[in-house]
Amino acid sequence: MMKYPVKLQHLGDDEIMVTCPDLPAMTSVGIGEDDALRQAVDGISSALQILIDDRQAIPEPSAAKRGMKLVELPPLAVAKIGLYQAMLQHGIRKSELGRRLQVHLPQIDRLIDLRHKSKLDQVQAALEAVGYRLEIKVMAA
Repeated sequence: MMKYPVKLQHLGDDEIMVTCPDLPAMTSVGIGEDDALRQAVDGISSALQILIDDRQAIPEPSAAKRGMKLVELPPLAVAKIGLYQAMLQHGIRKSELGRRLQVHLPQIDRLIDLRHKSKLDQVQAALEAVGYRLEIKVMAA
């Protein structure tokens, strides 16, 4: 799982601003800590999507420092990021992945779009097409 460290800053009333040192473009605001951390998931996903759209490397989450919280990305987003990183690392363009999967470019775009609710088996097939496999692990909370 990918867990990014975030800083919480109280703005007044119940408003809390969240920033992520690993993703300087990410700022979100929530009402109360729970809402702020939920908003941070969306903010981090949006910041990562910008990097994907610009074909930039995805930074690995750093270790949380004292007073920071960890924000865990959803499993589907982690799988999509893994697919994107594999494509980037091996120089596989979207058109090439489309040929390997025998699908059109818009379908490939959705496979690396963190906002799109792709089916996990589609992401798994794409990972296999670039020489990777998806591994899921269930652990006690």
